Amino acid sequence: MKGYRLPKKLILGAAVPVYKSEDLAHWREDTDLMAAMGLGSAMITLSWRLIEPKAGVFDAGAVRQYREALTYIRASGIRPLLVMHAFDDPDWFSRRGGFYYPANAKTFLRYVGYAVKNFGDLVSDYVTLSEPNIKAFEQYGGTLPATSRSNPLSVRRAMSVMAGCHIRAYEKIHRMRSGMGLGDTRVGVSLGMKAFAPLHASSVMETGSTRISRFLFQDAPARACANGDFAFPLENLGGFKRGSYADFIGISYHTRSRVTKTGDNLTRPEDPKTDDGYEIYPKGLLEVMHEMTKTAALPLWITENSAADGGDRFRSLYLYDQLAVIAGSDLPVERYYYGALLDEPDGGETLRRGLVAVDPETKRRTVKKSGHFYREIIRSHGVTEEMAERYITGENYHR
Repeated sequence: MKGYRLPKKLILGAAVPVYKSEDLAHWREDTDLMAAMGLGSAMITLSWRLIEPKAGVFDAGAVRQYREALTYIRASGIRPLLVMHAFDDPDWFSRRGGFYYPANAKTFLRYVGYAVKNFGDLVSDYVTLSEPNIKAFEQYGGTLPATSRSNPLSVRRAMSVMAGCHIRAYEKIHRMRSGMGLGDTRVGVSLGMKAFAPLHASSVMETGSTRISRFLFQDAPARACANGDFAFPLENLGGFKRGSYADFIGISYHTRSRVTKTGDNLTRPEDPKTDDGYEIYPKGLLEVMHEMTKTAALPLWITENSAADGGDRFRSLYLYDQLAVIAGSDLPVERYYYGALLDEPDGGETLRRGLVAVDPETKRRTVKKSGHFYREIIRSHGVTEEMAERYITGENYHR
């Protein structure tokens, strides 16, 4: 296999979700692993439910642990990218209707302000919300007992509220860090994105459905978050003016979705797939990057890109193929974060995405072959033919 060089200024990193107290207990060990791998940046996801377990009540112990972790990460030469919120809403916030109600945006912004007040001196790079478009479909796609709204209206409203939350958080983070006398602040949003294609390329109906699916799932949310352009079906609930509300667009890319006139998320039997059934389609990353460059003229950060591969049988090939797309493009890609430094110990065999295995009982960390390959990619800032021969020979995607 051919070697390639990555763009000179591309920073390579990995995602390190911190959702549970036990995750914080291993931060020093995990940071040492990251430093040994040579990561330039680590994407750390805060847990809102840990930091604010009760409405308006903040856990000083959790904040102290996060500060210790972030301080050690910086001291290890790794630049933290702090994700303010992903999927783990506090229970009390969910009971209030979560992101369905516009009034709850103030509660989210209170939490953002508290986080910046406590971590702003340690972190200059922020993601306000991770995959809010997926969150809208998954958490608000069903009828909400508290609202009795139908599926499409719930998704529309939740995504509209979260886009407004991003805009207000973007402004708040910049304002607060500026008030601290700190510069170099960069704030963006990370959207879950897919390549979309008709199941049958000759079908006019499926081609039309593909365009609609792509727009509803990712183009409309990206326009709202980056530019304040709330195109139908989204609602401009905050009366935002069009402008610039992101310093980068975060792309969380994993797969392609084939579309029919009645639905999407389809695959063909012959498509290469991950252990959890998603099509492996590296070219789709390029398609999504081109799409986002047209939507918002901003730098691109690949904030998540990973494959479920329980046996680490094809992850090195996956890394090679995904990074080759970036190497071969002339698009403004500044960051690449492999989607999981660690396996989720309770995620099951088919959901193991990490570069490092975690023993479910002892929590012992073991770097996988793909993790060693990623370390060499970082050191070489690319892939040599010798590296490809050593790590990828014999690896194949399964179908």
